[in-house]
Amino acid sequence: MAGLDLLGEGRKIVTALLYMGAFMLAVALVVLRLDAVLGRGRRGRPWYVAVFLGPTLLLLSAGLAFPMLRTLYLSFFDAAGDSFVGVDNYAWIVTDDDTLLMLRNTLLWVVCVPLASTVVGLAYAVLVNNSRRERLATTLIFMPMAISFVGATIIWKFVYAYRDAGQDQIGLLNQVIVAVGGRPQRFLTDAPGNTFYMIVTLVWIQAGFATVVLSAAIKNVPVEIAEAARLDGAGPRQMFWWVTMPSIRPTVVVVIVTITIATLKVFDIVRTSTGGQFESSVLALEMYNQAFRSYDSGRGSALAVLLFVLVVPIALLQLRRLRRNT
Repeated sequence: MAGLDLLGEGRKIVTALLYMGAFMLAVALVVLRLDAVLGRGRRGRPWYVAVFLGPTLLLLSAGLAFPMLRTLYLSFFDAAGDSFVGVDNYAWIVTDDDTLLMLRNTLLWVVCVPLASTVVGLAYAVLVNNSRRERLATTLIFMPMAISFVGATIIWKFVYAYRDAGQDQIGLLNQVIVAVGGRPQRFLTDAPGNTFYMIVTLVWIQAGFATVVLSAAIKNVPVEIAEAARLDGAGPRQMFWWVTMPSIRPTVVVVIVTITIATLKVFDIVRTSTGGQFESSVLALEMYNQAFRSYDSGRGSALAVLLFVLVVPIALLQLRRLRRNT
């Protein structure tokens, strides 16, 4: 019977894939046919743009605009979404002790992670630049980017693992501490230190991204400027501060902004490490807890709106800088 059930599930999956493939093929044929009928000379006309962008705008409206407006609407209602409560949900965010602690933790993440990741990535990029094993060194620091946030967090949970004194320690850090005569520490349960230990996990992940991007920017520094600085007697330190940094400053800003956006939305690391307990919750996790664990759609929506308000200006700044550089 189990074999028959497995065979039936396999047929369902194959059937679903065939339907998806047929649908995508049909869409591709329709688009190609429209392109042939409308012709290249008519592509500037509004109705031509509407034919091709209309479905995309419709899907964006259904999948992005409507949920956003719905979330904003629910943020002004109670937990069940029945009674209008005005700005009470927003007032709760800035007056409740737990949410204020959550906002403080989020601020720590947003300040520490982008700066630390950028500094580590920049230092690493400068050190390995034009070295014999540069590709290997860059690959090693970039490898954590290939690991999911949950997987990376599990790795670091083994590093931070704690057992009572007298027991065999399975956590790397506590093994080292005990080996030198210290007492094992509760890295993930003692606040506020647990927040910083989790921050290390995200810095470990994002440092590879910063290294790769900044390394490419360093290689694009004009050779003429570097040679002129060397002829003027500039040493390595002067070369870095007066030649390299001014040349790669726009890239540094892009890296910081990109990592800041990712940090504001951090969820997986905190959820896997502590579940938001021990005074370690952050904005995205609290939004999830209120909406899907406490079933309070009003407060969950208010937190979602707050996250949106924080992310969008940074994203617009990033987009503006990219347009300026292109």
